[in-house]
Amino acid sequence: MANIHEIWQQLLEGLLATTLLEFIAVAFGIASVIFSRLENILVYPTGLVNTIIYIYLSVVAGLYAEAGVNFYYTVMSIWGWLMWARKKDGETVLHITRSSTREWLQALAFFAVCWLLLFLALQHWTDSTVPLADGFASAAAYTGMLLMTRKKLENWLWWILTNMAAMPLYFIKGFVFTSFQYLVFLLLAILGYLEWRRRLNSGV
Repeated sequence: MANIHEIWQQLLEGLLATTLLEFIAVAFGIASVIFSRLENILVYPTGLVNTIIYIYLSVVAGLYAEAGVNFYYTVMSIWGWLMWARKKDGETVLHITRSSTREWLQALAFFAVCWLLLFLALQHWTDSTVPLADGFASAAAYTGMLLMTRKKLENWLWWILTNMAAMPLYFIKGFVFTSFQYLVFLLLAILGYLEWRRRLNSGV
């Protein structure tokens, strides 16, 4: 019971210590995920505000892989924006699809390579205290973002994994409100998966 009380106290203290910059980043991050669930292209401009702020916040916290993944988000958001905006004869070119077995294997291989490289880089070239966990969360996020730009249904599964890994990372680093953001992201990712699966099955 004491442990639960301590966690609750830490949560309250962390929320009170949250900066305006972090609040702005969280607000735009939540908006971005909501737009993604709705398959709305505004996912990208709102997401850019979130990721640019978090590049700075992650560096300050010593979460270097998270800083790197937010830089990757920024680049991929621009790419995804262009991909989602493409039209042919007035119709959107890119539609929600499921990953084939080959695409699943490619995604898993991409994730594994990213995790290994991030872990080695963090362990040898930074003062990160959580290289394995930081690398894991970031590798899952790299994979999720890649699949999102292609409107693959499975992008949501990678976001679920990312959010579950990122929550404790930011909590122990003192970004309590950001940790709460990832809890909201987790719930939205589950809803996003269900919504995209519904759209895919109904042909919307």
